[in-house]
Amino acid sequence: MHIKNYTHRHSGKVAQFEVRFTRYLDNKGNVVNTPLPSWANKSDVLIPLYKNMIQTRKFDQAALNLQRTGRLGTYASPLGQEAIGAAVASSMWAEDVLVPSYREFGAQMWRGVTMTELLLYWGGDERGSDYQVPREDFPVSIPVASHCCHATGVAYAFKLRKQKRVAVCCLGDGATSKGDFYESLNAAAAWHVPAVFIISNNQWAISIPLNKQTSAQTLAQKAIAAGVVNEQVDGNDLIALRAVTERAIDEARFGEGPRLIEALTYRLGDHTTADDASRYRSQAEVEEQRSNDPILRLRSYLLNAGLLTEADESELNQECERNAAAAVEQYLATPPQTARSMFDYLYAHLPDSLRRQRDALAGQQCDG
Repeated sequence: MHIKNYTHRHSGKVAQFEVRFTRYLDNKGNVVNTPLPSWANKSDVLIPLYKNMIQTRKFDQAALNLQRTGRLGTYASPLGQEAIGAAVASSMWAEDVLVPSYREFGAQMWRGVTMTELLLYWGGDERGSDYQVPREDFPVSIPVASHCCHATGVAYAFKLRKQKRVAVCCLGDGATSKGDFYESLNAAAAWHVPAVFIISNNQWAISIPLNKQTSAQTLAQKAIAAGVVNEQVDGNDLIALRAVTERAIDEARFGEGPRLIEALTYRLGDHTTADDASRYRSQAEVEEQRSNDPILRLRSYLLNAGLLTEADESELNQECERNAAAAVEQYLATPPQTARSMFDYLYAHLPDSLRRQRDALAGQQCDG
């Protein structure tokens, strides 16, 4: 057997990488990086984004109240992460497809999903995933990281169809520890598809802190091995986050391949209503992180820039409160589905064996 010997005449650095970080506003709402994006002084751009963040928080409060009083199932709060949803969805085109995890309510609402639909979902009603708008967005994904594969597949379909559309996948830091995530990135890069992955790094994968999940200095750098362009951004800075996301989505749309963004934020609430975060992290840590609240940060910037008055803010808060209350009322007034409905969401064409079970159940209900 002949073995070929490879000799390197020189040794040295083969490749070099860096991870860029972007922030425009500090936690007091002061500008710390210039120039700002051209739209950062336009009230017609920023006020709707601010309203979306407030509406998300009002919805969150209403959902938690429903859950605590036994009228909603287990629920995952987006408290402290509201800037991510607003920035991501406002950077997308209507024909793009959102592939969310389970805290992207702001993004979903921006794209047309109603608060009532979201409450129906968390209340265990499948009709809550049958969005009237947008029809092609994916439903909430509870399994961790599996939806990354779906996003890559959707983006591949866009490429095959030669459509200028982007699949935008939102995931948490815990998802980056799963094989589905790595496989999705590798395939997305190898196929050069229009996909953008947004990591909401809220520092906790249920009870596991980030430093117990990985030894990587950043989560963004996990994309380097796959050949995916990546960067890190302050996820509590709406202006920075939208600027970075908008650019990444545009690059993916126009043929530059997949992108990954790590948005640094913090989960201020429990992982879900089935969790008690006080068992694994200190209240002092949580209180320290409250100073990074994305809503307060943008509020300070808007007030200082003269783009918002306290009277405007009060009216906006009241409107969002009314909207959330109306959604709760509509949710509670929605008649429950019959037991027969458990067969309605399984197949396009129900197999005979299940059809017989459905019909038998329907007969029992009639007899009752």
